[in-house]
Amino acid sequence: MTRIWGMLLVSAFLAQGCAHYRLGSGPAPSFSTLYVEAAKNKTTLAQSQVLVSTMVREAFIKDGRVTVVDSASEADATLQVTLVKYRRDNAANREDDNGLAREFTLRLTASLSLRDNRSGRMLFDGRTVEVQREAFTDNGLGSVPFGTSNDQLQSEYNTLPLLSDQLSAKVIHTVLDVW
Repeated sequence: MTRIWGMLLVSAFLAQGCAHYRLGSGPAPSFSTLYVEAAKNKTTLAQSQVLVSTMVREAFIKDGRVTVVDSASEADATLQVTLVKYRRDNAANREDDNGLAREFTLRLTASLSLRDNRSGRMLFDGRTVEVQREAFTDNGLGSVPFGTSNDQLQSEYNTLPLLSDQLSAKVIHTVLDVW
């Protein structure tokens, strides 16, 4: 009998460390409504701002911790996303011609600014997030016949939604999780 009481006492002592543990993403943000400005583009990645703006807004809507509104006057806070750098690095060369790339690592960097509209104070300014993704210029089968799927530009274009999705996830983490 004393053995059972001893085990219960030890269990209670060890379990008290879990008393203050909280499930979830941490404390709620200091604002409940958010306006996401149209993304600005300072890179050579043409027409990317529309896709990035849409993906970031949709990600906040799906997350649900804040309400996305249509104007800064309705919002407690305003988010600015500026695409500041786009880089393409050669990751692998083709087997049949090592002067041509088979795979590129694409990197997209954005600068974020978050302003509290109620006080006019910047919650953060110039915080950068970077994402990367691989883009392939061939189909992986070695030599590619003329005119079939050996197009770097098309590959980058196809990868842009994936980069934007990764970027929107990092933006949400930066804005809503504990700083």
